[in-house]
Amino acid sequence: MTPEQRHKNMAAIRGKDTKPELIVRKGLWRRGFRYRLYSSRLPGHPDLVLRKYRTCIFVNGCFWHGHRVPTTVEGNLTGEGSDCCKIPKTHTDFWVKKIERNRERDVKSQQQLSKLGWHCITVWECELKPKTRERTLDALAYTLNKIWLEDHSLKKAYEPMEEDGALGWAAEERPIV
Repeated sequence: MTPEQRHKNMAAIRGKDTKPELIVRKGLWRRGFRYRLYSSRLPGHPDLVLRKYRTCIFVNGCFWHGHRVPTTVEGNLTGEGSDCCKIPKTHTDFWVKKIERNRERDVKSQQQLSKLGWHCITVWECELKPKTRERTLDALAYTLNKIWLEDHSLKKAYEPMEEDGALGWAAEERPIV
């Protein structure tokens, strides 16, 4: 590609309402979950915010966030691609630095959300391929339900009743009236 063609292609990539986001949104809506989009009040501007579950969902593109890209011992990206993300062969240093900045920003915003009491879930673009899409969405629904149950469970369990108390006859035969 010429530099002009590459520029045109990269400029056409959107940051909101991407195909993976729409898949997650439709899947959650079908399963009865209600959400808000792109909350500007929260750090990192999560893609989906479920207030009832105190959960933020980030739908990340594998390329832009370096999914499964190998790292060096120091924690830097190697510049090699993974099975779902290929680093371009031209301007590799630029792309590696850009992806590292994106990763650092993701970690920082999720740490801030965690300090505020929010749960964070990341859904990767490769997990939404047609073969694994339903399994991913079912796992997401399961995780949200589990979060809700854990957040709303009783803090103190009931203590067992004594057998010879007021209703002690429950263990024995019930008196006939």
